Amino acid sequence: MSNIIKLLPDSVANQIAAGEVVQRPASAVKELLENAIDAGANQITVIIKDAGRTLIQVIDNGKGMSEIDARMSFERHATSKITDASDLFKLTTKGFRGEALASIAAVAQVELKTKLHSNSTGTLIEIDNSTIRRQEPCQTADGTSVAVKNLFFNVPARRNFLKEDSTELKHIIEEFERIVIAHADIGFKFYSNTTEIFNLSPTNLFQRILGVFGNSNKDKYVALDENTPAVKISGYVGKPDAAKKRGPEQYFFVNNRYFKHPYLNHAVTKAYEGLIAQDQRPSYFIFLEVPSDKIDVNVHPTKTEIKFEEDKVIYALLHSAVKRGLGKNNLGPSLDFNIESSFEITAPEDKIYYSPSIKVDPNFNPFKSDHNHYNSEQNGYKSNHKAVKNEDWQALYEIYKDAPNLKDPENKVNIEIEQHIAIEELVQVNERYILQKTKDGLLFIAQQRAHEKILFEHYKYVMEHVNNSSQRLLFPISIELSTKDLLLINDLNQDLKKLGFEIENFGGNTTVIHAIPADLTEYDPQQILEGTLENYKLHSIDNQDTKNERLAYSLAKQSAIKVGRKLSKEEMGQIVVELFKLDNNKYTASGKTIYFMMHYDEIEINFKRK
Repeated sequence: MSNIIKLLPDSVANQIAAGEVVQRPASAVKELLENAIDAGANQITVIIKDAGRTLIQVIDNGKGMSEIDARMSFERHATSKITDASDLFKLTTKGFRGEALASIAAVAQVELKTKLHSNSTGTLIEIDNSTIRRQEPCQTADGTSVAVKNLFFNVPARRNFLKEDSTELKHIIEEFERIVIAHADIGFKFYSNTTEIFNLSPTNLFQRILGVFGNSNKDKYVALDENTPAVKISGYVGKPDAAKKRGPEQYFFVNNRYFKHPYLNHAVTKAYEGLIAQDQRPSYFIFLEVPSDKIDVNVHPTKTEIKFEEDKVIYALLHSAVKRGLGKNNLGPSLDFNIESSFEITAPEDKIYYSPSIKVDPNFNPFKSDHNHYNSEQNGYKSNHKAVKNEDWQALYEIYKDAPNLKDPENKVNIEIEQHIAIEELVQVNERYILQKTKDGLLFIAQQRAHEKILFEHYKYVMEHVNNSSQRLLFPISIELSTKDLLLINDLNQDLKKLGFEIENFGGNTTVIHAIPADLTEYDPQQILEGTLENYKLHSIDNQDTKNERLAYSLAKQSAIKVGRKLSKEEMGQIVVELFKLDNNKYTASGKTIYFMMHYDEIEINFKRK
């Protein structure tokens, strides 16, 4: 029997390694940036074309390489960062495996220019599919320039699996942000298709955060600074009122290396208990300094997962540090141990105090309507919600003309919903559900989901057939967005215009809102736009959803009435009527149930069981 095990050719082995190291253009950007930082650069430029498909170029002013080192850098497992196995457990550099350039060169055409500061000339190397095409002296600036052209040109299947340019560019920017935040002392420039996206000068951490995410965040963070034998904790955490339901900026760094850690994330989130709602998440930029022999960064190929030797100790210290940081800024409960345990109460000496008494109305009858009426203003509370006119709701939901009868195939229920509902019979339950009596039973409708579904169908219709009407703002509103949001708005500008938005880039990260959809004039323009963008980034109806559907869903989710909103009879009636005008009204666009029927027979059975 012939032998069947054999060594793979280097070209095949390199492509296998490339599958682990270079998963998408963002992976190549990360590896090249880490090499530039390890080379001691203090100014790094990133140039991207076609979201990395055509070109990824990273230029640094680091120490550069000699001719021999430049050639060796493309060999597998060739590295200057470790010498023996023990070095793996005391790493101080970013990359160390020596596979980055070899893997990239296996799936792209690479041009390397590098020069030592002490040399008068540099070295040029051109590699195509792991094969060296040219190597010669050249004139170049001090440092290194690596140009990666036509990524995955020889792996068509991998290239075809890349997402659209906007998605791939978003991933590149995410990797870029993780690195530039950790290295505020280095200047960075970022260009995409000749457009300057970032121009960050060397600065401190807080200014770097503002440079990346916008100056509008300057009052949203408090500092952390705790130094213990086990770990040093520094950075910034968001104030409770800046917490978000979706998409908070959450960054962990250990020894200036970005990582993800659900266990430590729980320590931070737990520190906000009682300060933010359960469905909200805080933003944070937290830096941990731990002895390099106390962590293991080799548990994941991309080195974004870290194993700590004393994770439980770090959890407790991090939780305490966040609580202390919030308490110092009067944003959370804190104790002052200098005050005696007894409370000091001072009161005027000439005033006489009496014990509280209870007043009882002996004629009170809870079944009389006069006593059930609650006057909110007399009780010191006044609602902030503006009353919505019936005409406004009718205009908002004017989608279809005829309301078909509803048939529920799952429960074999036939519910007759009339166009003109007896609105006096509608009941709002717990400011969450609309209760409708039918001939077969009680119909429970989730008000937020129903409204969301109505708006989704409306916005989808106007985007596909007619543009939505706009309401120009008397005074245009300027807002500062993160770079990712600014790129997203540029990509969606024409689609947003169909919905009724008029948005203009004012330069830098500033965007001006000139008009909003005419049916959303009661909303804050900035909140409605920012919320729509967050929903668009984080929610997808299904794998086959179109851009129009995603955007319609995002705006509907942002503008739909929320749980806890008290509705008038007319508003409830409009929701019920318009919901059952829709052909597919059982589920929201994301697949959640909108209503269910409780039959009178079920109710009777439950009573008989008691």
